[in-house]
Amino acid sequence: MDAFEAVAEPHRRALLDLLADGERPAGELVASLPGLTQPEGSRHPRILREAGLVEVRPDGQRRIYALRADGLAEIAGWLGRYRGYWAA
Repeated sequence: MDAFEAVAEPHRRALLDLLADGERPAGELVASLPGLTQPEGSRHPRILREAGLVEVRPDGQRRIYALRADGLAEIAGWLGRYRGYWAA
C-alpha cells in the first residue's frame, strides 16, 4: 500500500494527527480509535508503518511510533502542484 492509499482511511489520518504532536506508544494509538476491536485498531499503525509514513522503535515491552518526514514528503510534493489554487 502506498502513502496515498494509507491516508485515504479516516482512522489512519486520525493517527497521523496524533503523531504530529509527538511520538506515541502503540497502545495509546490503538486506544484512540474508539469503536474498533483491538485487532482492527492494531492494523492501522502497521499499515502506516508499511506505507513508510511512520517508524517504530522498541522501548522495553512497548513499541513507540513517530512520523517519518521522508514518508510524508511524497504527499507534500504531490500537493505542491495545487498550492496555488488555495491562495486564489
